[in-house]
Amino acid sequence: MAAERIIVCWAMGLTQHEHAVPTIREVVNFLLLRGNIGRPGAGVCPVRGHSNVQGDRTMGIWEKPPQAFLDRLGAEFAFSPPRHHGYDVVEAIRAMRDGRAKVFVALGGNFVAATPDTAVTEAAVRSCRLTVQISTKLNRSHVVTGATALILPTLGRTELDVQASGPQVVTVEDSMGAVHASRGTLAPAGPALRSEVAIVAGIAAATLANRPDAAKVDWLGLADDYRRIREHIARVIPGFEEYEEKIAAPGGFLLPHPPRDSREFRTPSGKAVLTVNELDVLRLPPGHLLLQTLRSHDQYNTTIYGLDDRYRGVRHGRRVVLVNPDDLAELGIADGSQVDIVSVWKDGSQRRADNFRVVAYPTARECAAAYFPETNVLVPLDATARKSNTPVSKSLVVRLVPRE
Repeated sequence: MAAERIIVCWAMGLTQHEHAVPTIREVVNFLLLRGNIGRPGAGVCPVRGHSNVQGDRTMGIWEKPPQAFLDRLGAEFAFSPPRHHGYDVVEAIRAMRDGRAKVFVALGGNFVAATPDTAVTEAAVRSCRLTVQISTKLNRSHVVTGATALILPTLGRTELDVQASGPQVVTVEDSMGAVHASRGTLAPAGPALRSEVAIVAGIAAATLANRPDAAKVDWLGLADDYRRIREHIARVIPGFEEYEEKIAAPGGFLLPHPPRDSREFRTPSGKAVLTVNELDVLRLPPGHLLLQTLRSHDQYNTTIYGLDDRYRGVRHGRRVVLVNPDDLAELGIADGSQVDIVSVWKDGSQRRADNFRVVAYPTARECAAAYFPETNVLVPLDATARKSNTPVSKSLVVRLVPRE
């Protein structure tokens, strides 16, 4: 309470809960009450797991882009962007499941392993007419396919990207709104690999070549020289004026941030707004635990490099559940024994993940942890955070069932 500068950091531990949005609003309330928004060395810090998650949103990769962005995009390319909203991850799975979406194109990632409700997700993807994976390496999603499936291998960001105009530069944005250049230096894995830009621009050029209503864009020219893409970005996205010059500076540049830069709050009153949020305390039934999913040390997102977890001293396997020793004693379950994990939901439904080894571990009392994607099967597709629609993978009410 006496500190003059406070930064609150969070990752999926706050966002993957039913009440994630009000929880994060209370974090902001806490910082506002002590003046820790707009003060140097203070503020919010939502930690992202990938170097360009924030950059995607800044560039308009969002299922609900604001009208002002669509207006600028339409003016830049002389076309009328669609104004209806698209699908987030959970809605995309529902759309494939229900037959409303029949083509799935993944620009990187491991959709099947990263999403909840594994069986439902796999069935939804398999119901598509066409699935396309633009990927740097193979993963589980490449073998869960629609009626027709394509894998389009692409250059990674660490590989040298040479196009018609010479070696190319891309940019990334971190969680702090800092944008900097990124140049691959490694020899490509194969001589025929195309860049993501070349693949997407080639698809666009082929698809829109004979469409009279299509924007008149030199797609192949953009793929030849990424500076031309940044010229368009500079005219469409606020904060990217003189883009090329800014990324040439050491360390890149910071995007505008009114509260940080000038303590300006773009609200009707011009002041920061506190929120009032209903407190909803989760009560566990007797004999149950609150399970969170997490990653091991030898894992990057859904890519698993080994079966050990040097963070937590767990060896030789990933089908493990970490439980406080006192909880194990109360439940009558021995360290090292085998159990099934059963998740229990408000509608009375249950999900089961079979054959996990119990590991006594100093988690918080009445809490447990297990790795994903192995426990994604425990999360129903409709179990999401209110407002954000994020799967509730950090808040699963479970019971442990000893195996015979």
